[in-house]
Amino acid sequence: MSRIGRKPIVIPAGVEVKVDEAEHTIAVKGPKGSLNSKFHPLMNVKVEGNEIHVTRPNDDKEARSLHGLTRTNIANMVEGVTNGFTKVLEIQGVGYRAQKQGTNVVMNLGFSHQVIVSETDEIKLNVPDQYTIEVVGIDKQKVGQFAAEVREKRPPEPYKGKGIRYRGEYVIRKEGKTGKGK
Repeated sequence: MSRIGRKPIVIPAGVEVKVDEAEHTIAVKGPKGSLNSKFHPLMNVKVEGNEIHVTRPNDDKEARSLHGLTRTNIANMVEGVTNGFTKVLEIQGVGYRAQKQGTNVVMNLGFSHQVIVSETDEIKLNVPDQYTIEVVGIDKQKVGQFAAEVREKRPPEPYKGKGIRYRGEYVIRKEGKTGKGK
């Protein structure tokens, strides 16, 4: 059995979970919002009391690989509607900065123009200071994807480390060219 798939998901107070076995869908509603998702027809998802149990019908390779994945996706939905998810991006470089203007984040990243990123319905952007951007939402996959798209505007370069990076990301630095010795 999958160690992760075997663990029950505890439903916190204030969270409502509805599972439709016929349609293979799950709806999770909580204080931060609601999420809907489909799960694979091989998986069995049951709500028993204040716990969600994910089981598989057999030990085929496909069923084993989907077991932990399905459980983790459902746990992320419960976590998202309860606490939400945040990805923090840091901007490093001389003259590189970000500022919030309405629902947009305007970034100066060393280009001849400003880079503008807009919030969506699901994703909110916070700029606590001019070198930090927080991507906040309830869907873990969408938060990560949006943060990756913002980072892609100016990824960190290996010589001086300038660019946008995740908080805690380590950028491998290269040594620059050396002058010809005379």
